[in-house]
Amino acid sequence: MAVCVAVICGMGGYAQVYAGSKEVPIYSVERSDKRVSISFDAAWGADKTRQIMDVCDAYGVKATFFLVGFWVDKYPDLVAEIAARDFEIGTHSATHPQMSKLSEVQCREELTGSCRKIMDITGKAVELFRPPFGDYDNQLLEVARGLGLYTVQWSVDSLDWKGLSAREIVERVRCAESGDIILCHNNSDHIVEALPIILESLRLKGLTVGTVGELIYKQNYRIDRTGRQIPDADTGSKI
Repeated sequence: MAVCVAVICGMGGYAQVYAGSKEVPIYSVERSDKRVSISFDAAWGADKTRQIMDVCDAYGVKATFFLVGFWVDKYPDLVAEIAARDFEIGTHSATHPQMSKLSEVQCREELTGSCRKIMDITGKAVELFRPPFGDYDNQLLEVARGLGLYTVQWSVDSLDWKGLSAREIVERVRCAESGDIILCHNNSDHIVEALPIILESLRLKGLTVGTVGELIYKQNYRIDRTGRQIPDADTGSKI
């Protein structure tokens, strides 16, 4: 059985839990206010991005878009629009590689390069990072943390990229509970059709949908072996 050890680290003060020697990023958040976040990874294609924002705006919610650097290069006007419409932007790397296979220097270049491109367009610093393919190792998490980035995965996977029907996507997402991070993609086949039903079903469950940055704690927290981010009960957490 792996032994978990809590280690105090930087970035506002938190306890990071290792499962054996494996560090874990944020998969979900311990919250009592029935808040969830919805996120869209953007690497290939952009046709549905404005429609996604339109649907979100119609329901009075905001989402987080994790953008790959080459997507930013191809669609700079859309990046600017995402930011101007008050949606959150995180980095999804510069070139979408399997980052656990990269050197420390290469990981840093992937993150600094993509963050710089986003900031040059939006004027806003990037705080969130989602690893391509959900692939990570301790080195990557340490590099991201050193750059002031919170590494975020997901706890509810729509699998929309697999060509699932709108109904199948909705069925996968309707299980979301307080503190969950929902993964979707900005150009999957049926996301625009599924999204209004998703947002309505979450509303009927009493859940408030917002960005990842609104959901996670920025200081005074720990992360358990499952990737659950938990506020520090002794000092309190500030969002």
